[in-house]
Amino acid sequence: MRIGIFDSGIGGLSVLHRAVQIMPDADFVYYADEAHVPYGEKTKEQIQGYITEIIAFLLEKQVDAIVIACNTATSVATKKYRSSIAVPVIGMEPAVKQAAEQYSAVPGRILVVATPVTIFGNKLHDLLERVDPEDNVDLVALPKLVRIAEREGFEEEEIMAYLEEALRGYRLEDYKALVLGCTHFNYFKPYYKKVFPDRVKFVDGNEGTLRQLMRRLKVQKKEGLERTGKTEYYFSGRPVTAEEEKKIKRYMLRLDQAESV
Repeated sequence: MRIGIFDSGIGGLSVLHRAVQIMPDADFVYYADEAHVPYGEKTKEQIQGYITEIIAFLLEKQVDAIVIACNTATSVATKKYRSSIAVPVIGMEPAVKQAAEQYSAVPGRILVVATPVTIFGNKLHDLLERVDPEDNVDLVALPKLVRIAEREGFEEEEIMAYLEEALRGYRLEDYKALVLGCTHFNYFKPYYKKVFPDRVKFVDGNEGTLRQLMRRLKVQKKEGLERTGKTEYYFSGRPVTAEEEKKIKRYMLRLDQAESV
């Protein structure tokens, strides 16, 4: 089985990181559109153009399914668009429903952080109309985190200053859950821990997306088994260099560290 996963950059590695744990015998083709990152500050039409090119590339690699490991790209890839593809195409959306259901018995509000395209897009607001009738969810765009992650700029002083400024107008003690609506944002869990009260839970859409992928492919989770599949990496259509592969390994290590906090 061969699965394509793509993102505007290295954010989707957080999806791949989990995918290889629960599907250890699958082969993956990971595509980072480094030439056009960040998507969250592009127009809808530009992003749709990138998606068309990437899906054509992945289909040429004979993948059995495609995961859009990018909330921003998913927000502009309509159901009609995805239904025209010959293999299953699984998108992502901010895990607001999951957070609302999982922590329904806990008092407090939910904060969704994502890119501007996701925050202001119709897809998220349509979702909120369905799952947030009591207006219990707030939205914040954090575009700079994408740029910081892409340049491996994980300096605490810069990140903490940015988060504190972006969240200045919110009573953080009012929140029970933080929904990470961009796959790039998973790298920053250690910093959220320092900004938000201890009771705040982090929720992302990675697990739900991969559950949907496995349902569509009719495969079972095989967590804990030795990795036997292979992964190919491409940056905007070209194979990664040896130096870029080292960079990917650093990101995977950082994800391990982020998940352990």
